[in-house]
Amino acid sequence: MRWWCSAVKQDWDWTPRPYIGVWLLIAGIVALYARMWQKHRVEFETLDDDKHYMRRFAGGVFFLWVASDWPIGTLGGGYLASVHMMQFMLYTFAAAPLLMLGTPEWMARSVLDRLHLRGVWFALSRPLVAVLLSNAFLIATHSPIGVDSLRSSQFGSFAMDMIWLFSGFVLWSPIINPIREAGMTSAPGRIVYLFLAAALVPMIPGGFITFSPSALYSTYELAPRVGLSPLHDQQLAGVIMKLGSIPVVWTAMGVIWFRWYKKDSQRPVHRRAAVQRDPAPAEGSTHALH
Repeated sequence: MRWWCSAVKQDWDWTPRPYIGVWLLIAGIVALYARMWQKHRVEFETLDDDKHYMRRFAGGVFFLWVASDWPIGTLGGGYLASVHMMQFMLYTFAAAPLLMLGTPEWMARSVLDRLHLRGVWFALSRPLVAVLLSNAFLIATHSPIGVDSLRSSQFGSFAMDMIWLFSGFVLWSPIINPIREAGMTSAPGRIVYLFLAAALVPMIPGGFITFSPSALYSTYELAPRVGLSPLHDQQLAGVIMKLGSIPVVWTAMGVIWFRWYKKDSQRPVHRRAAVQRDPAPAEGSTHALH
């Protein structure tokens, strides 16, 4: 039994290969989350509705497990660059945002305060810092030297996966930050940020990977074949990088726009209702004379 997925020099088969490190990580995250909820219930008699938080967090844990364990973790760790890219998408655009949406504000504040990282988190949540740092991680972990160096060992492969998860937290921090004052408040600004940071910028390295005339990654070029040639596998990986985030990003942008429109359209209605309930006395009326 191996600890974490990484490059191996054996032919692919569909025999399940459990990774003890993945299961321990998932168990630790779930246990810590459940413990914090239990402690919070003891300290406070009344709580906000917590079921929607738990469902979102469970979804994030599920995608974290799927991206890390067999078969996706195994294929991405040392067989196919396209599955490697799929892992990146699952960590960054599924697991990370759902884990953040499943974390209530009191829990986020508690964790950051205990780790003395609140100031760091606020700094990382600034839009310019978030877009530069998350895309720097994207480029570094998809460069030939980064992939071939990290995928060669279980620890390096684990580090790459955790970098992707952390990068996802940073990328989404201006949009769905559990701590409200740390995120962006302007709806137009959030839409522009998402378009630039998560939709437009990844197309540049994605295009480079797609249209490269030769294989870039020795790890996947020399790996036992699983249906695709090295170049076709790499081209598919580039397409996934370019287009894989579009459904999530455009859905998020649509939700932000719809909420902004709904909020903005309700303002005149509220003002008219207030005027009808408490009309101002007209000049020259009986109320005005008295």
